[in-house]
Amino acid sequence: MRTLCLLLVGIALSFNSLVWGQSYKVGPEEKDFNAYLFAYFKGNEVENEALCYAISTDGYNFRTLNQNRPVLDSKKISSTGGVRDPHILRAQDGKTFYMVMTDMTSSKGWDSNRAMVLLKSTDLVSWTSSVVNIQKKYSGQEDLKRVWAPQTIYDAQAGKYMIYWSMKHGDGVDIIYYAYANDDFTDIVGEPTPLFLPENGKSCIDGDIVEKNGLYHLFYKTEGHGNGIKRAITNSLTSGKWIEQQGYKQQTTEAVEGSCIFKLNHSDTYVLLYDVYMEGSYQFCQSKDLDVFENIDTEISMDFHPRHGTVIPITRWELKALTDKWGIPDGFDMPTASNPIIPGFYADPEILYAKKDQKYYLYPTSDGFDGWGGYYFKTFSSTDLVDWKEERVILDLKKDVTWANGNSWAPAIIEKKKGRNSYKYYYYYSGGMDGGTKKIGVAVADDPKGPFVDSGKPLIDFKPEGIHRGQEIDPDVFTDPKTGKSYLYWGNGYLAAAELQKDMVSLKKNTLKVMTPDATFREGIYVFYRKGLYYFLWAEDDTRSPNYKVRYGYSKSPMGELTIPEDNIVIMREDSKEIYGAGHNSVIQKPGTDQWYIVYHRMFKPGGVDMPNGAGGYHREVCMDEMEFNFDGTIKRVIPSN
Repeated sequence: MRTLCLLLVGIALSFNSLVWGQSYKVGPEEKDFNAYLFAYFKGNEVENEALCYAISTDGYNFRTLNQNRPVLDSKKISSTGGVRDPHILRAQDGKTFYMVMTDMTSSKGWDSNRAMVLLKSTDLVSWTSSVVNIQKKYSGQEDLKRVWAPQTIYDAQAGKYMIYWSMKHGDGVDIIYYAYANDDFTDIVGEPTPLFLPENGKSCIDGDIVEKNGLYHLFYKTEGHGNGIKRAITNSLTSGKWIEQQGYKQQTTEAVEGSCIFKLNHSDTYVLLYDVYMEGSYQFCQSKDLDVFENIDTEISMDFHPRHGTVIPITRWELKALTDKWGIPDGFDMPTASNPIIPGFYADPEILYAKKDQKYYLYPTSDGFDGWGGYYFKTFSSTDLVDWKEERVILDLKKDVTWANGNSWAPAIIEKKKGRNSYKYYYYYSGGMDGGTKKIGVAVADDPKGPFVDSGKPLIDFKPEGIHRGQEIDPDVFTDPKTGKSYLYWGNGYLAAAELQKDMVSLKKNTLKVMTPDATFREGIYVFYRKGLYYFLWAEDDTRSPNYKVRYGYSKSPMGELTIPEDNIVIMREDSKEIYGAGHNSVIQKPGTDQWYIVYHRMFKPGGVDMPNGAGGYHREVCMDEMEFNFDGTIKRVIPSN
């Protein structure tokens, strides 16, 4: 399984969007997909020409949501009172969804509709919609008879979202046209242009395009001349140059339409499904090359009878949003995994409970960049340590910092009360210029969500006396609850500590001390206080190693001599769960309780441990587990969870 995932992920798929003038990664990665959403309509009766949902965890066994009732009111979103042929696309930003549907009720005739419905959502639950009537929008459309089965794909060459659909004019054939969506996905711009014209000049409808290895594969239905599903290939969507493949792809002699292709999660297998509409059934086939398909009907189960729909991969967070809204179907087993706690590639998590608004905040390294080449920091918020909201980019080294433009690593943060209702937030982080020497900086904000303003110069740009190894990275900040004094800790291959001045942006250099625990210390120091003891947690080994782990020691003071327990591993790999590289942590205590949690990163799963050249060490994900103590104050070994 890990080798298979390696083939899929490579150096990992990332969704990008333009945010605040820069290109930032947002939303889930392919590793985060562990379920599927099937959007469909039910039949030719007006009440069945509506959007319905079903869900699956394996892509084979689907159970309907909302007891097979519509999830949107067709009368509110369409001009005809009915919608058919729903197609959902995840946008390039990873968290926006576009849906297009035929605006039609078949009771008015197969040549009765002239419009399509465009919808937009960020949660698959709430949608905004608009109607695009081709006949009303464009001149010269007097003989337009029908507008069928729209779909959407991102055209990377154009940098736009293409909507394509079939139209029939007068006595002509059905032709698949395209136009681009406007920026807010409420309309199309430009004239409809033929996308694909088969060599035989015959009709084609129900186009469905999937991109694989730089080629676009169009599956379409031939109409009125040997009906079936065929395939054509191009390397440019708008070139008009398609290579038509011989033969039909359906695995039945019955009439079919409305094909959809989707890829199974963490696999190189594609599933082709289509509506066997004369029989009132659906058929599923699968293929690895999109050419030769085999029937897999015996592996499929559904508790509903769909018509012309779409299947897309979703995350467990998106699945939860759907079931929170419409309930968990009978017989459906929800995924039980609690990790990772946020989607995407992130590492080196710092966690804070902010007294200002009684929320938890997570501050990770933005990961998934070759050679740890990230250049910006984000924050996520939560009220319960379970559901996390992505807030924003809080510091961009390329535009907000003069002395560094990359290697934005391992932040630390502390909240300081400055007045009755006033707080300051001091954010310490590693950075480098053009991949060069790493330094530690500090930025300040009035709110835990930022934005943060850099101090204008590095706080740590030197090695302590006698240290000739390692890098100046991985800061941690700690305020002693006994004295109110604040301390900064840092180091790679060594551990240094110093008391901070009251301004929190400068050191009392005469307090600087090297306090490396032992030869296991690599990086990622984290300090916290509990019941009279000061705990020091650190990472051992290289983050590219499956053996990356967390060890600890404790002291009677913030800069005192460390006692190192005989068994001092806090968390490490768990091979039985395919968890590797569990390390570089922070710790959070639930206010008013003795409940503690360790927040750490691991190589992404499945597949991260098998990436070449240790690339799993910069494709990591953030996890959290409960951390408990023995009666004598020693930390119990944490077994990382899925």
